[in-house]
Amino acid sequence: MTNLWRTTRSFPPAAQVLMVNQFAINLAFYMLMPYLAAQLAGPLGLAAWAVGLVLGVRNLSQQGMFLVGGTLADRYGYKTLIMAGCLLRTAGFALLGLAESLPALVVASAATGFAGALFNPAVRAYLAAEAGERRVEAFAAFNVYYQAGMLLGPLVGLALLAADFTVVCAASAAVFAGLTLLQARALPSGRAAAADRETGVLAQWRVVAGNRPFVLFSVAMIGSYVLTFQVYLTLPLAAGTAFGNSGSTVTSGLFVVSAGVAVVGQLRLTGWAKRRCTPSQAVVLGLAAMGAAFVPLACTPPDDRRLVAAALFATVALLAVGGAVVYPFEMDTVVTLARGRLVASHYGLYNTVSGVGITLGNLVCGALWDWAGDHGALWLVWAVLASTGAGCALAVRVLAAGGGLSPAPRAAAEEPAGV
Repeated sequence: MTNLWRTTRSFPPAAQVLMVNQFAINLAFYMLMPYLAAQLAGPLGLAAWAVGLVLGVRNLSQQGMFLVGGTLADRYGYKTLIMAGCLLRTAGFALLGLAESLPALVVASAATGFAGALFNPAVRAYLAAEAGERRVEAFAAFNVYYQAGMLLGPLVGLALLAADFTVVCAASAAVFAGLTLLQARALPSGRAAAADRETGVLAQWRVVAGNRPFVLFSVAMIGSYVLTFQVYLTLPLAAGTAFGNSGSTVTSGLFVVSAGVAVVGQLRLTGWAKRRCTPSQAVVLGLAAMGAAFVPLACTPPDDRRLVAAALFATVALLAVGGAVVYPFEMDTVVTLARGRLVASHYGLYNTVSGVGITLGNLVCGALWDWAGDHGALWLVWAVLASTGAGCALAVRVLAAGGGLSPAPRAAAEEPAGV
């Protein structure tokens, strides 16, 4: 913790606010969201399809609108979009605590999702701008705060849930309201470059979509997000298959290990990678580790509970280590490929591409799990996931070797102002 505090203090005040801001965002979000489905299906008595609708709307309104949020941040300034997103999530979480009808719940869910689309690209672009040449270090520290919020949020939410779900919603809304006030007072009113404000929206999107090195990198990294999401999909399924009713306890332990590894090891892993690797080499190494994380499960007999438990925790730990190595260099590469222009829009499209990839990847993984379970071949699921990590690592290595991770020439990346 001393190292984290010292690292945080070494950055400008605005960067420090953004890091603490992300911790509070995740704390408030994970206080509420893990328990929302149970509230909808239990006390509110919604059918399963309605629960899926509410949760799906939240995900779609965030993942599908990241590019819009990034575009608005580049046009109107990072601080404006961060505050707007936190204010909208305040209203959305408050409404979730009060709403009882399906239409009201859908509106509240859409508001909370769109709020994330507003502030997520802006926060990352703002942090990159404040950190300057120290972007990798800044994103490493940022990820520690990010993961710490994920780790503590469910615990705080569980404690508040003993009173009432409405209390959880009110507390989460209060955190976002406080963040809005903090940002109004503590963040400088930075605006986007004049050239970005004067460029039309469609022209902005042409600039980003026409940045070929960036688009190729975005596609190459899709698999890393599919692998990371397995903490929510195939790993809990494996725990449930092996341990039955006790699977939820094992799954909770997996979440703790995943976040704990990042909190404890992020700064050390980033420092180690910086000393020994170029940015592209660090990304390749991390992706390879993420793929290798699934090898223990592929080699474990599914009917041996002790071995399955050991393999699950080994997988999630190595997956977290690989992700911690990748994340700061990945975020830095996006800024490098953007050449410092329309950075929030680049982050927005990057998040949208990864979101689409997660959705498609989940469909494939779910179908593969069902087929493999029916044929007694669950090892195939883990082999495919391991191959996905190896494939992503190879794709990034090929891009780097061919100069594909070098920023596009400015003349090719710019477009005249348009509609």
